Amino acid sequence: MIPLKDDNPTKSFPFVTIILIAVNAIVFFYQLSLNDVSGKIFVFTYGAIPYELMNSINLPLTPYIPNSATVFTSMFLHGGLFHLGGNMLYLWIFGNNIEDSMGHIKFIVFYLICGTAAVFAHTVVNPSSKLPMIGASGAIAGVLGAYLLLFPRARVLTLIFLGFFIRVIEIPALIVIGFWIIIQFLSGAMSVGVAGGGIAYFAHIGGFLSGFALIGLFKKRGVKIFK
Repeated sequence: MIPLKDDNPTKSFPFVTIILIAVNAIVFFYQLSLNDVSGKIFVFTYGAIPYELMNSINLPLTPYIPNSATVFTSMFLHGGLFHLGGNMLYLWIFGNNIEDSMGHIKFIVFYLICGTAAVFAHTVVNPSSKLPMIGASGAIAGVLGAYLLLFPRARVLTLIFLGFFIRVIEIPALIVIGFWIIIQFLSGAMSVGVAGGGIAYFAHIGGFLSGFALIGLFKKRGVKIFK
């Protein structure tokens, strides 16, 4: 199930959403310009490593920057073109409406708080992991949590895979986002105790729950829940 666009118009131009997409793209293409060794050092330096965050130390392969800074820098790194593309697609579809419902300044603060919550959710579940967590998906999950509360009835044009058949249909945001977060919870539960890298499901869950909880504080006065 891949969302393509929604039918939810905005009143203001999404400056912050576009800037976030641009910054993520610029950082990714800079990563691509690095050789294998430099690229690995870059990711280990600016990715959020749970073991470092829990123990306030820097591992040998990671040049020193404050561990607290990696909570934010990790949100702008990606592991590949599909990782970047998928995240930016979700941000473009759902971010503009949340920015519109909050205002530009509140939106960037909200986005960073949700991203921070995602990093710490992943860290608490995987405190001994020495692998860097990277990607904007935790912060974007917060956007999805907010969207689910504000616009559950919005129609989302969605690509559906049914075996060998592919269809494009309009589905309520409640179903699209609800299906997504259920998958995160189920996948997260199955990943507990499994060593190694992969998708940071608990980062998605932490970001989503923070967005769900904070939208009431960040939305403009007059914006209704369950619109």
